[in-house]
Amino acid sequence: MSRQIFINLPVTDLDKSKAFYEALGFNINKDFTDDKAACVVMGDGLHAMLHTHESLRRFTDKQICDPRTTVQALIAIQVESRTEVDRLAAAAVANGGSTPRPSQDHGFCYYHAFEDLDGNTWEPMWLNPEVSA
Repeated sequence: MSRQIFINLPVTDLDKSKAFYEALGFNINKDFTDDKAACVVMGDGLHAMLHTHESLRRFTDKQICDPRTTVQALIAIQVESRTEVDRLAAAAVANGGSTPRPSQDHGFCYYHAFEDLDGNTWEPMWLNPEVSA
């Protein structure tokens, strides 16, 4: 069985969030999208489910945190090159996101974190195939 991952994230403005992720080059799966949630296809088997707070509350009784002030997760996503890392970070900033810190190069891994419109932190990373960790 092939496994898939669906990362569920709260968003304050679903339409703006969909446009943000599309501007980064990801697609919206319209089969799993309505006026309360949207499925962002980020790769084979990797999806981000963007939920309005009302929608996310269907799945939890816990308080929904504000990712601008509270960290629940840092989401790392492997990409194919250093250039793609930089492209995603630049596209995020150009479309209303931010970068909380400069890019990091650890030799075996290069990454540049960005925050989406709601403050969720993504870390596109490239793993150097010539260096073993």
